[in-house]
Amino acid sequence: MKQIQKIFLFFIIINITSAYSKSAPDSFADLAEQLMPSVVNISTTQTIKTNPNSNPFPFKFPPGSPFGEMFKDFENQQPKERKASALGSGFIIKEDGIVITNNHVIANAEDILVRVGDKEYKAKLVGTDPYMDVAVLKMETNDKFKPVKFGDSDTARVGDWAVAIGNPFGLGGTVTAGIISARNRDINLTRYDDFIQTDASINQGNSGGPLFNLKGEVIGINTAILGQSGSIGIGFAIPANAASNVIDQLVEFGETKRGWLGVRIQEVTKEIAEVEKLKKPQGALVASVGEKSPADKAGVKAGDIILEFDGKKIDTMRKLPKVVANTKVGKSVQLKIWRNKKSITKTLTLGRLESSEEFKEKEIKTVKKKEEVIKSLKISVREVNEEDISSRNLNKNTKGVVITNIENKSPLVSVLSVNDIIIEVQKNPVKNSSDLKNIVDGIFKKGEKTLLLTVINKNNRRRYLGVKIN
Repeated sequence: MKQIQKIFLFFIIINITSAYSKSAPDSFADLAEQLMPSVVNISTTQTIKTNPNSNPFPFKFPPGSPFGEMFKDFENQQPKERKASALGSGFIIKEDGIVITNNHVIANAEDILVRVGDKEYKAKLVGTDPYMDVAVLKMETNDKFKPVKFGDSDTARVGDWAVAIGNPFGLGGTVTAGIISARNRDINLTRYDDFIQTDASINQGNSGGPLFNLKGEVIGINTAILGQSGSIGIGFAIPANAASNVIDQLVEFGETKRGWLGVRIQEVTKEIAEVEKLKKPQGALVASVGEKSPADKAGVKAGDIILEFDGKKIDTMRKLPKVVANTKVGKSVQLKIWRNKKSITKTLTLGRLESSEEFKEKEIKTVKKKEEVIKSLKISVREVNEEDISSRNLNKNTKGVVITNIENKSPLVSVLSVNDIIIEVQKNPVKNSSDLKNIVDGIFKKGEKTLLLTVINKNNRRRYLGVKIN
């Protein structure tokens, strides 16, 4: 009996050991040999125009200096235009020569050359998406190529092996290996940051190249490195699942068709969650709703907190734009919203971002007028006037006060800026300076600890701000 128990225990140990000892492959050589023909080197050229009046020297000769006359002819001979080149990487996804790379690799390029092995081909731009930093090229040839396939990047786990192949520093096909260091990284590089972080060496010139799993599937597009001097073990890749959706649209339409909700959003802070009686900071707070947008038509209002979109939980503000963008235009979706301290549901038909008016940012001008001091907040304000409405393109019915000065000891000094417009306090409308003073004084007398302000900031965006005042 004891012998049987020993044997049983031995097999248990063997199984546990094998489950937790997935060692590195003996070599990446077979994988590299299989994938190298599908990875390309990209070189671009563009014309840089120089200012004919610019000084080629980092200094100026004093008036009457003999050196000024000596170098005058040299200055006049300086070229007014010059050719600049850039290098990057890419990979083939279709046998007819469709190549994927980063948008920043080919941005403003006049000529694009793609090198496959020892052959070089001219390429044309099929479509580009600067918001995700992805571009699709087509080699101008009838030759057939060996494509690679996208894998499921959602199944990639922290600690999994990853292989990067690219053209670092113009050296040509270079293979590096490492692991997936982190997922869902947001480094404020693009509108839809959701990077895979890897310690596989990535350097300048690797941009646009593929990040593979051990099955030889593309799980990411190498895009960025941390630091300017080269690889320090922290590189970032666009996940394949997000990129492939954009790439399919670029191949089919030559442009992207992203979902559009029609709201401007902001983070739900601890203070805002406290006022709104949420258990924890979560969701995306609707700062404003675009006129005639899908959200507007569905009855979504400023102040709503979107907790779910199309069945997907919105844990943070940054998640909502990614989920909306990856949802098919024209789809009927449900929103779970927190409004007036309770949950409600709205249904809407998703629009297209690229067709919306808000797709293009607008610059505004600010105007200074007569001001009044609000002692309790240590700020100075003036009422919104017709000139504000006209110059800032505000809704003609906009009421509120424009901040003209914020003292260093004001509780608002770190959260508001001059030219922000306060339109509500604790969701009570502020029509003028007297309204603001009376509402705030009442809040201070009650001993409330948090102030919830609704503002239109200096960039013309409506926002909610929770501020600790006691």
